[in-house]
Amino acid sequence: MTPVRRALEFLFTRVLRSRLGIALVIAVLIFGVIGAARLVSGPVDSTTGLSVRPSQPISTVDPHAGDDGVLSSPPAAVSPKTRPGEATPEQTASRFTTAWLTGPGSSGDAWQARLRPLSTPALIEKMTGADPESVPARRTAGAVTLRPRTESFVEALIPLDNGRLRLELVAPDGLWLVDVVDWERP
Repeated sequence: MTPVRRALEFLFTRVLRSRLGIALVIAVLIFGVIGAARLVSGPVDSTTGLSVRPSQPISTVDPHAGDDGVLSSPPAAVSPKTRPGEATPEQTASRFTTAWLTGPGSSGDAWQARLRPLSTPALIEKMTGADPESVPARRTAGAVTLRPRTESFVEALIPLDNGRLRLELVAPDGLWLVDVVDWERP
């Protein structure tokens, strides 16, 4: 036997039947396909890809919009806007609380009629069929405290005899109306 024949026989009977041999054949095929693709694609343009980087970082945030990060400075104080001649958010919250507390002992229709001019249509719909006897408090125990969120959205906190009433008031056009009623137990 000639040495070439022995080498071919060794290659086909031992090496190509092992895992290492199969891995070598697959690697040669992959590198062959990549090399052929590069030959067919033509010359490479050096200005494409990651070699051309912008001179400044690309920002998708408006630099004048403020900082919304964890370590940002506290927001500037917002004061609610009221239409001239209309009730302030404090007055609306106080009137709504008084009307809300008169629920026990009155009919549902009369109670709802007192709340309707101070409520948004969404709240009126939610309170349809509400029982005035379900009001958990009887009297206020302090003054209204406001937490202005925007010019047209305010959160009002009213301490009552056995908890706290939290109202969310909205005024898209300057007329303050209660949009959400929430009761917090002490």
